[in-house]
Amino acid sequence: MAADNSKQFWKRSAKLPGSFIKERSKANAVPLKNKKASSFHEFARNTSDAWDIGDDEEEDFSAPSFQTLNSKVALATAAQVLETHSKLRAKPERSQSTTADVPANHKVIKSSSDAQLSRNSSGTCLRNPLHKQQSLPLRPIIPLVARISDQNASGAPPMTVREKTRLEKFRQLLSSHNTDLDELRKCSWPGVPREVRPVTWRLLSGYLPANTERRRMTLQRKREEYFGFIEQYYASRNEEHHQDTYRQIHIDIPRTNPLIPLFQQPLVQEIFERILFIWAIRHPASGYVQGINDLVTPFFVVFLSEYVEEDVENFDVTNLSQDVLRSIEADSFWCMSKLLDGIQDNYTFAQPGIQKKVKALEELVSRIDEQVHGHFRRYEVEYLQFAFRWMNNLLMRELPLRCTIRLWDTYQAEPEGFSHFHLYVCAAFLIKWRKEILDEEDFQGLLLLLQNLPTIHWGNEEIGLLLAEAYRLKYMFADAPNHYRR
Repeated sequence: MAADNSKQFWKRSAKLPGSFIKERSKANAVPLKNKKASSFHEFARNTSDAWDIGDDEEEDFSAPSFQTLNSKVALATAAQVLETHSKLRAKPERSQSTTADVPANHKVIKSSSDAQLSRNSSGTCLRNPLHKQQSLPLRPIIPLVARISDQNASGAPPMTVREKTRLEKFRQLLSSHNTDLDELRKCSWPGVPREVRPVTWRLLSGYLPANTERRRMTLQRKREEYFGFIEQYYASRNEEHHQDTYRQIHIDIPRTNPLIPLFQQPLVQEIFERILFIWAIRHPASGYVQGINDLVTPFFVVFLSEYVEEDVENFDVTNLSQDVLRSIEADSFWCMSKLLDGIQDNYTFAQPGIQKKVKALEELVSRIDEQVHGHFRRYEVEYLQFAFRWMNNLLMRELPLRCTIRLWDTYQAEPEGFSHFHLYVCAAFLIKWRKEILDEEDFQGLLLLLQNLPTIHWGNEEIGLLLAEAYRLKYMFADAPNHYRR
């Protein structure tokens, strides 16, 4: 029964990243019990690129399951919801315990942490798709998987007294003459408040100096240096020896977060093309490798949020000045470069870094959960078949972007977060789904599950639990490697 429900879930979620493209007809299906474990090549022939756009254009939405909604009931429900929302908006007073004062026009004041996070809460809890379509007909409704705003999947109040105290602590650290980076890392491990995340990420990545007096000059110098690279190298993208690199970048950019309108804007795609091409030219040992395009997006979104008060997933970047866009582009380039400096062996020839990390994951899982490891061996599932993407894209295709941003708060606070701690996060992530894994009893079912894990509703709470388990595994095994070596 669990297997049937999971298959129905994937059918409904066909447009989500990593979803199964086309379900084979039931007439051609072979009973699982009578079928031996099929090979990976057979599985690959029945699936397509998980990021193709329009995967389920041929989906039949005329099936009975889509026709059971009574139109009268739907209209009555919608009217009731709209009436409830109008009453909520008409209330003159709001609770002071979890939210801050917001102006009557609901305009968010960026400098107020309470107002900002209150906006996130109200955007999550009070937004009505029908009402939103009526008032903003040109603004598409973004599915949950594509929403970038910070949120807790449990619906808990986003701002507490403790969180206000943490925000003040961050502001004190960042405004001090010489920021204590060790203390900043300690504060950032459980997550960085949205309001201070851009400057915190610049500091933790090593892009900005700790001394406040040097920051402005450093930013100006590094931004000018980046656009000097643009003038020097970008025109060479059409030269014969660079055409293959530029062509691959040009193909991959539209596939970057295809469900988020922000990344489908031509101006944003041009920015990404310049960032990736300049990085590839300056790092000939690896050049451009598919997957690196995903690593730009968290930095771009975080630095964009410094100038945008509304939800960034729908924001039109043409409303920003040229100077602001140049700053966001240069900062994204340098911070991504700092990240890749620590994991560049993931992208050199034959990608030895990824091969090594996948092998380490296999050894680690064999020690912490022998039953799951044995299940994979029984059905001939190789770790490389699902964990390669986890290492190559740092779990970005397994998690919503909002979760990746929260995850990277910790990665940047943790020593060797991207290169070392990520291994334990992947192990914790895998064991998180042990029940679902053990319920699958054939090769294809296991691969489909592992490439389409249901994280659509995840938020900060789930990521916090995942990181806590990863830290526990690191504490147990990192300094005792013989415990997980055969």
